[in-house]
Amino acid sequence: MAKGIQSMKVLVAGAGIGGLCLAQGLVRAGIDVRVFEREPGAGSRYQGFRIGLDGLGLAALRECLPPRLHGLLAAVTGPLTGERRLVDPQLKELRQLGEVADGTAADRHVLRQLLLAGLGDRVEFGRAVVGYDELPDGRVEARLADGGSVVGDLLVGADGVGSAVRRQLLPGAEVAAVPGNALLGRTPLTERLAALVPGAGTLVRGSGLSLLIGRMEFRRPPRLAAAELAPDVELPDADSYLRWVVMLPEPLGADAVTWPQVRDRLLGLINGWHPDLVELVRRSDTGNSSPLTIRYAEPVAHWGTGPVTLLGDAIHTMPPSAGQGANTAFRDAALLCRSLTAVHRGEAQLSSAVEEYELRMLDRGFAAVAQGLDRLSEFVPAR
Repeated sequence: MAKGIQSMKVLVAGAGIGGLCLAQGLVRAGIDVRVFEREPGAGSRYQGFRIGLDGLGLAALRECLPPRLHGLLAAVTGPLTGERRLVDPQLKELRQLGEVADGTAADRHVLRQLLLAGLGDRVEFGRAVVGYDELPDGRVEARLADGGSVVGDLLVGADGVGSAVRRQLLPGAEVAAVPGNALLGRTPLTERLAALVPGAGTLVRGSGLSLLIGRMEFRRPPRLAAAELAPDVELPDADSYLRWVVMLPEPLGADAVTWPQVRDRLLGLINGWHPDLVELVRRSDTGNSSPLTIRYAEPVAHWGTGPVTLLGDAIHTMPPSAGQGANTAFRDAALLCRSLTAVHRGEAQLSSAVEEYELRMLDRGFAAVAQGLDRLSEFVPAR
C-alpha cells in the first residue's frame, strides 16, 4: 500500500452516523475524503432508534466534530441518567436494573443531519458502493451502482448491516437474526407519559412480551438551536418523544402489515395493562414506528490488512440491548481518524496504521456484541 502522506484519499461507503463521524474527523485533519451513500437524500429514510451515548462514545464523537458544533450537539441531545427499572404491566416496580450516571440521549435523524454539516459535496447521495478492485499500485477502486468508479488509498466500509464492502472482503462473515419479533415505536412526549420513564429507562415485563421504554427529551428544539448557534446548519423540526421497543415471542401475523394494523394487534395483546401503557401504544407515530429485526454479527478473525477496512455495523452488528452500537461506531471512527492522521503527518505507514486500527476495533467491537447478547435475555420474553 502507498503511504500517501499529503495526497492520501479516503473513500467511505455509507453516510450513516459512523461514516459521517469519520468524515468529519478526516476533514478536520486535512485529509481528502469522499462519502458515497445509496440513499437519494439525507431525509429519504426512516432513521429508527433514539440512541444512548456513554461518556466514551460522546467523547469520540466530539473528537471528530469541529469545535464550533460542540455547543449545538449539547443543545440538541438530552439527558440519559438515573435508574433503569423493571415493572409489571400495572407499573408496579419489581426491581432495579442498574443506574446510568453519565448518559446522553440523541435522536439518530437529528444527529445525522448535524454530522452532515460542512461536508457539502464530499457526500454523494444516490451513489452506492457495490464492490471494489484492489489495484497493482496498492490503491483501491470503488465500483458504484451507477456505473461510475473512484480511486483512493483506502476504502472504508461503513455501509451498515447489509454492507456490500463486507460481503466482498469477508464472504464467510455471518450476520444472524434474533428469533422472535420486535416492534419499534415512537410516541410524542406528554407530561402524563413522561412519568413512565422517571429514570434512564423502564422495562415492562408482561406475559409473553416485554416493552422497553426510553425518553428522548431535547434540551432545545433542534431547528431553533441550530438557527441561533450555527446558522449554516439546517436541522429538522423535532419534538421530544418516548421511544419504545416491544419484544414478542411470535410474529403478529400476515394481516398486520401497516403500522395502524400492527398497533391495533399490539393493543389487543396488552389489553388490561395500565392505561398509560395502552395510551403509549395508541398514540404512536405512524411515520416513525415499524417492525424491527434484531441482528448480530458472528465474530471474525483479522483478515489481513489491505486497502479496504470496515467500521461500525458493517463489521460488528450488535443487538441494541447493551446500548453500544452507536458508541462503538463513534469510537471506531475516532480511532481510525487518529490512525490516518498519523499517516497524513508522516508519522506512520498506511498499512501498519490501518492494521493497528483493525486489531483494536475487532477486539472492542465483538466484545460489545457479546455484551449485547448477554443483555438480550433481559428483554426477550420466554417462549
